[in-house]
Amino acid sequence: MAKKIPMRQCVGCGEMKNKKEMMRVLKTPENEIVLDVTGKKNGRGAYLCKTGECLKKAHKNKGLERSFKMSIPNEVYDNLEKEFDALHE
Repeated sequence: MAKKIPMRQCVGCGEMKNKKEMMRVLKTPENEIVLDVTGKKNGRGAYLCKTGECLKKAHKNKGLERSFKMSIPNEVYDNLEKEFDALHE
């Protein structure tokens, strides 16, 4: 029997993709929003495609806000974008 591939929906574009192809954004128990590079940290995760585009879309359509049921200040998005860019250099 084939092993099931875990699929996740991007909160930016709404596409379903293989979990391994995506970035996990995490809301920690302290309500901080961070990129979870390992995908193993504790907290509520939301997934994004590995493109800056989807991060921008998630900002515009409030995808992360919906996932985490909280409002997210712009600085958090700026930090996520910086972390994101650092990973893709």
